[in-house]
Amino acid sequence: MIKNLGLFPLMAICLLVGLWFGSTRASAGEVKLIANSSVKTDTVSAAELKRIYLEERSSLADGTHVEPVLERGGRVHEAFLHQYMGRTADDLQNYYRALVFTGKGSMPRELGSDADVVAYVARTKGAIGYVADATSTEGVKTLAIAEAGDSSERKVISRVPPDYPETLKRLHISGTVRLQVTVSPKGDVENVEVLGGNPILGEAAVAAVKQWLYAPGRSRTTAEVSVPFVAH
Repeated sequence: MIKNLGLFPLMAICLLVGLWFGSTRASAGEVKLIANSSVKTDTVSAAELKRIYLEERSSLADGTHVEPVLERGGRVHEAFLHQYMGRTADDLQNYYRALVFTGKGSMPRELGSDADVVAYVARTKGAIGYVADATSTEGVKTLAIAEAGDSSERKVISRVPPDYPETLKRLHISGTVRLQVTVSPKGDVENVEVLGGNPILGEAAVAAVKQWLYAPGRSRTTAEVSVPFVAH
């Protein structure tokens, strides 16, 4: 019996370590920013996002009025504060209370879960919020986060060359296609939009860039990429 009792401290330690490790892994998930379909832009800078949530401004760079929404605690909320706000939950609450007290702002709406945030953002014009990366976001749009220096930090580690359309190549039709590329935190290319260039060359460029792989980053980022087509 004494030997068996001696196992309990070891078992308790193992259990606590397991719980801590599981919690750490669960909290390591990415956060994604979502917005109501009325929000025109597909990209917002990290600095702009912080100013919106600190109520230093009420509209995005394109003039769209936005309403920030918070989650009421939890791992996603903590991850958002750490990644984009640089504040603890208590710090942020004290900041909002000071705004209310001085009449310079109001307390943002707080919702209890990812599902609640998605539902509210979907039905509220101008609303933006954040949810866990794995959350279904049907009915809302996902905003990419563009941080200063992202285009230089997110190095391409696997590049697929475009297929030069044979007809254009034979006719010596060349040019450069400009693309806006949205890259996931893991480095996968999530979206590619043509900003300029020959539309046929653009299709070839998009097909190639969608297969590129970037170095991992802290968040979704956007970068402008130029793909040249030179006929010899």
